[in-house]
Amino acid sequence: MNQPKQPYSSTIWDETEIWSRDRIEAFQLQALRRQLARVGERSKHYQRVFEQHGFRAEDLKSLADLRKLPFTRKSDYLAGLEAEPPFGTLAAVGPGEAARVHFSSGTTASPAPVLWSHADIDRWADLYARYLYAQGLRRGDVFQCMFNYAWFVGGLGATLAAQRLGALVIPASSGDTTRQIETIFQYGSQCVIGTPSFMAHVAEAAAKLGRDLTKSKVKMVCVGGEPGGSVPGTRERLEAQWGAPMFDCYGALECQPIGWDTAAKLGPTLAEDFIYAEVLHPETHEPVADGERGVLVITHLDKEACPLVRWWTGDIVVRDSQPAPDGRTHARLRGGVQGRADDMLIIKGVNLFPTAVEDVVRGFAGLTNEYLMVIDDSVKDPKTKFLNGVKLRVERESGAPADIGERVQQRLREKLQVRFVVEVLESGTLPRTVHKAKRVVHE
Repeated sequence: MNQPKQPYSSTIWDETEIWSRDRIEAFQLQALRRQLARVGERSKHYQRVFEQHGFRAEDLKSLADLRKLPFTRKSDYLAGLEAEPPFGTLAAVGPGEAARVHFSSGTTASPAPVLWSHADIDRWADLYARYLYAQGLRRGDVFQCMFNYAWFVGGLGATLAAQRLGALVIPASSGDTTRQIETIFQYGSQCVIGTPSFMAHVAEAAAKLGRDLTKSKVKMVCVGGEPGGSVPGTRERLEAQWGAPMFDCYGALECQPIGWDTAAKLGPTLAEDFIYAEVLHPETHEPVADGERGVLVITHLDKEACPLVRWWTGDIVVRDSQPAPDGRTHARLRGGVQGRADDMLIIKGVNLFPTAVEDVVRGFAGLTNEYLMVIDDSVKDPKTKFLNGVKLRVERESGAPADIGERVQQRLREKLQVRFVVEVLESGTLPRTVHKAKRVVHE
């Protein structure tokens, strides 16, 4: 029988978390040389890319040399799937070497498969356990997983990780909200995990049932799948509703995990022994300094089945490479994912990310957790069709002041310098979700 892995110390899961920057970078360079040699040999996509750019793994003399290679984008992945279905040209394993396949949500295209080897799954579980341990989960704790298990990648990863750490896992999945709440109280769940939208929905449902989540045994609320975990307004509201600290868990189907909050909550800490991360200007593609916004680009250091080289995540982040007060040395993403490059709205010259709107709405007393940004002709210039504002639908709580819409509109204008048309609806009008919420719609 396999025994759960023992942590490195009382606060650190793995020794790699406290390596010096020099040691991290030396490790990354050696790992990249091995990884690029492997993908250049086993992935048809990267064989072609390397040949086109005259690149060989042995040419990598420094981490900066990786910039000689082009980005890998979602369109490249989809083209590879079309060229060689069902698993595509980026796959780097042969028949019988893959152990699992997970799929994208399929919200903007057909669900895309991503293969995993046995080693990939083991690595995933250990990294996930590292982060849960950093957030405070311990052996014997009750861990209620409220990530969806149907197709969504997060549920199985969370389950494997908590088991490895030694927790008692309740694989609850999402949905069946009343039972989720009763389970929390009946079985003394100490850690819950799910999307921010579902956690907000559970909190709202618990209040209606007269169940005070702040009196439960929950000591950790872990969220992922959406950027809300690092949005201050969302974090403060959910922490108040649950009576427990909330931690941001950042990953993607193509790369699990990327980075998670630690107990210090200074922003998701990157797994720099698993990925090499670049933060680049969204237009010039040149590296930006720590503290400046840029797009996160990642390269796997040891992924086997579906390795990615310079994967353009599209996520806007701010990196902080200074050592953390708790001794961890891997770089952090200050403020988490601040938006997606392709989700940014430009309104009369002002760049607006939906997360900035969420911060204001969730931090405003008298509103429920739900909101919806609407783009239609009423907020477009009739001649140019450029945006000159945003329509925002919010819900008022019982007892909220009659002029709450005007107050929200003024706050948004002051903070974001953008015109908003605020529509105030009654509580329960907007749709609730048990998975990932869609916050921007075009009508």
